[in-house]
Amino acid sequence: MRSFSIAGIQMNVSAAHSNLEMMKFKLDVLMSIYPWVQMVVFSELCAHGPLTHFAREFPNSDLEEFQNMAAKYGIWLLPGSMFEKEGNDVYNTAVVINPSGHLVGKYRKMFPFFPYEEGVKPGEEFFIFDVPEVARFGVSICYDMWFPETSRTLATKGAEVILHPTLTGTMDRDIELAIARSTAAINQCYFFDVNGLGAGGNGKSIVCGPDGRVLYQAGQIEEFIPMELDIDAVKRSRERGVLRLGQPLKSFRDHLAEFTIYQKGVRHPYLDSLGPLIKPSKIKKKEGDLKVISQPPSSPPNVQPDDLNEKY
Repeated sequence: MRSFSIAGIQMNVSAAHSNLEMMKFKLDVLMSIYPWVQMVVFSELCAHGPLTHFAREFPNSDLEEFQNMAAKYGIWLLPGSMFEKEGNDVYNTAVVINPSGHLVGKYRKMFPFFPYEEGVKPGEEFFIFDVPEVARFGVSICYDMWFPETSRTLATKGAEVILHPTLTGTMDRDIELAIARSTAAINQCYFFDVNGLGAGGNGKSIVCGPDGRVLYQAGQIEEFIPMELDIDAVKRSRERGVLRLGQPLKSFRDHLAEFTIYQKGVRHPYLDSLGPLIKPSKIKKKEGDLKVISQPPSSPPNVQPDDLNEKY
């Protein structure tokens, strides 16, 4: 059996100052308790929080700290993501570091959470990497998973585990948990989603297996999530089917149609009719829809102010 151990760290994230020292402390504690862990994943924008004000050029001293952390414990490390500055552009970027402390590569989030993640430029390249003799991994970030094409592309390129740092503090977190299960099932892979707390999200990190079942779901407190994954379960699922039933990747391969909606330059009248990608505004009602009250309503008959004070 090919097995590989991954730990997620769900921790409080501040937007007011660097979280780097706390990340180092959490990693020290994690590795003291679970020295068998081989890879560690933090949440999206864990190091500095969700403000683009902290964007920095790559490489930088923070990356050096992460590289030292990986080398110290001989682990693969995905330290969430950081805002990367390149010229006048800002990207939401995750890096992967190997057990020798070397930077394997980086991934720029393809789908920033527009219109709310303002000022962030989308990335254009997918990122996969191999852990020798173990598995192929893909990386996506938060809102990327709402677009199934991103995860399907990683799976088609052979990714058996998708690492997914996220930052969700909004009421749609439960929807994302459903998407996480669906992503794992339709791509027959492990889906390792790590959310933060505080300014970094509302927790509920989730790990799903290649049959879409939840292997673990965190609460809304700080947690370590150490998991030993059976990588061969992905191969079995892809060869024999999800729960020995549907074989979606094979069906996708064998019935790969020419999806005209993806052709470059094609216009989509219906999608265009939805309007611009902007924040919703207050609904303006037509004149006459609202009754205008020109004066405050009178007090209830036969009730004096003193009587109201005594009652309420």
